[in-house]
Amino acid sequence: MTPPQRRRRAPGGDRPAEVPAPAPPGKEGEIRNPERLFVIGGEGGGERADIDLVTLIVARADPPVSATPEQAALLRLCAAPLSVAELSAYLSLPFSVVTVLITDLLAAELVQARASIVRQKVADRNLLEAVMHGLQKL
Repeated sequence: MTPPQRRRRAPGGDRPAEVPAPAPPGKEGEIRNPERLFVIGGEGGGERADIDLVTLIVARADPPVSATPEQAALLRLCAAPLSVAELSAYLSLPFSVVTVLITDLLAAELVQARASIVRQKVADRNLLEAVMHGLQKL
């Protein structure tokens, strides 16, 4: 059972004071102010690096003093190769904002973007024959 809600009276009147409505509960890790994302990502009108969710990002240097907190966090995370999707999740930032941050860091040569490891769709014929001959000898 919930306790009754009481409202305070406004000074000098019988009408209760206006109580602001509580903010709607957000999801865990949800960023509620889009202005912050605009400040982090900038206008977004410039060229962006051609990266996708599985592109691996590796830091080439430590964060410089002039780096923003988000750039410094990204550089610290990229000490070992991480995909852009992982960076987006760890920083709790949308993919588009992380792309802008990575583009800035690529231009400053602080990170290196690597294509994800692509496996061959068709196995090498020589390898298959070597395995087959090895199995036949058993």
